[in-house]
Amino acid sequence: MNKIVAFIWSLLVIFSCKTPGEEYQKPNIIIILSDDHTQQAISAYGSTLTQTPNIDRIAHEGVIFNRAYVNNSICGPSRAAILTGKYSHKNGYKDNENSFYDSGQDQFVNHLQAYGYRTAWIGKYHLGKNPKGFDYWEILPGQGHYYNPDFIQMDGSTVRKEGYVSDLIQDAAERWLDDRNDDSPFCLIVGHKATHRTWMPDLEDLGRFDDIQYPLPDNFYDNYEGREAAKVQDMSIAETMLLDYDLKMYPEDTRDINVTRMNAAQRDQFDTYYRAIHKDLINADLTGKTLTEWKFQRYMRDYLATAASMDRNIGRLLDYLDGNGLADNTIVIYLSDQGFYLGEHGWFDKRFMYEESFRTPMVMRYPGVIEAGSISDDLVMNIDLAPTILDAARIEIPAAMQGESFLPVLTNSQASGRDALYYHYYENGEHAVSPHFGVKTDRYKLMRFYNRVESWELFDLENDPSEMNNVYGQEAYVAVEKEMKERLLGLMEKYEDEEAIEIFNLPTELDINRK
Repeated sequence: MNKIVAFIWSLLVIFSCKTPGEEYQKPNIIIILSDDHTQQAISAYGSTLTQTPNIDRIAHEGVIFNRAYVNNSICGPSRAAILTGKYSHKNGYKDNENSFYDSGQDQFVNHLQAYGYRTAWIGKYHLGKNPKGFDYWEILPGQGHYYNPDFIQMDGSTVRKEGYVSDLIQDAAERWLDDRNDDSPFCLIVGHKATHRTWMPDLEDLGRFDDIQYPLPDNFYDNYEGREAAKVQDMSIAETMLLDYDLKMYPEDTRDINVTRMNAAQRDQFDTYYRAIHKDLINADLTGKTLTEWKFQRYMRDYLATAASMDRNIGRLLDYLDGNGLADNTIVIYLSDQGFYLGEHGWFDKRFMYEESFRTPMVMRYPGVIEAGSISDDLVMNIDLAPTILDAARIEIPAAMQGESFLPVLTNSQASGRDALYYHYYENGEHAVSPHFGVKTDRYKLMRFYNRVESWELFDLENDPSEMNNVYGQEAYVAVEKEMKERLLGLMEKYEDEEAIEIFNLPTELDINRK
């Protein structure tokens, strides 16, 4: 997409919303960022697993993005990409194990500040302990905790707050909104801990979905034929999901800090619920697939119950905007830091470039600019958020930002968006997912795994949407393979990913044998 033309289009649309001589009122911006939520668990995306009325409300009053994706499917790197509008190799935060995030680098919030915006980040940050670019912040240390979480304050102190994390984050967001002492436009990022492992529901949601029997995904018992990296991963419900840590089947003397930090009343209600389930499990003496499928049901119930509290608090925030006369001039964006597996391929977690984790839920409300009930099938990415927000605020988009504003494709039917997406995942430790990079177009996806596993994978998404059949090396796809490699190399060069280019030029064993 021609960035200059796109920018002009977006300005024309925004100007058209004002009468001649009327001064432009910069929109307020709220970004609600969840952790490990996924399209499969949102009713606006057609999910029948649960209902998410408040996320759905944003979609119904604005636009739902059917094809929103991330640069790197893991918590910290995704947040870094959102703030900087850059890929991981450019913003310096490639993984959660070895990277350090320089919060002093150029971020979209710095530009908002320079143009008079008040900025704040409240909740899960996961990029260190000293956010910059914010007039106010109050963040969870690292992953934080669901019950009675600690919050790092701007003076460096840590305060423990009693209650459930989703409620407390919303409380803090409302306090900050209440305490604003002028009419300056604002940008508030609300970082929810939900729905990150270990999926601990609010007490009022315990048992919420216990009467539901969730269907196993069609590829729950995937054997990973033809996908070498998938064969060696360590993120399966059968083998990796822990009965105690993940599913709360604790011994009575557990020292798990997720539980021991509860007060007596919380602990009593929590134990009463989970110990009854644990007793039934012991009596059932399950093994093999029967045990695996029991784990899947417990996982789904806890995961979706954890999401329920977050959705409820998103509703609180929307109601706050309504009640304080802020709704009409506030952009509200909800998205997750990446998608997540709900049993597809037998997995939980994320990381892979397969659709369930590469794709992220995203909905956006922008009254007066985006028509209510809009549906976007354009390819967009998390790196596009920063330039889009600056575009909406009429602030020049820095040339170093690699994302592109998606306002034009939402407001001009003649505008065209991306025709391909680039992805690069680096971490080579937890869950044994091999680093890889790749390209996705409307129909095809090509991935190159390296370090742990050296292999290529090619998928025809039109004929194989679940990505079960790796057609790399098959004669019928030789031309597609060549074209996709050219597309991949072109994107790596465009985004200046030199490390990936070097790996791209190294042949795998299959490539050598074919010669």
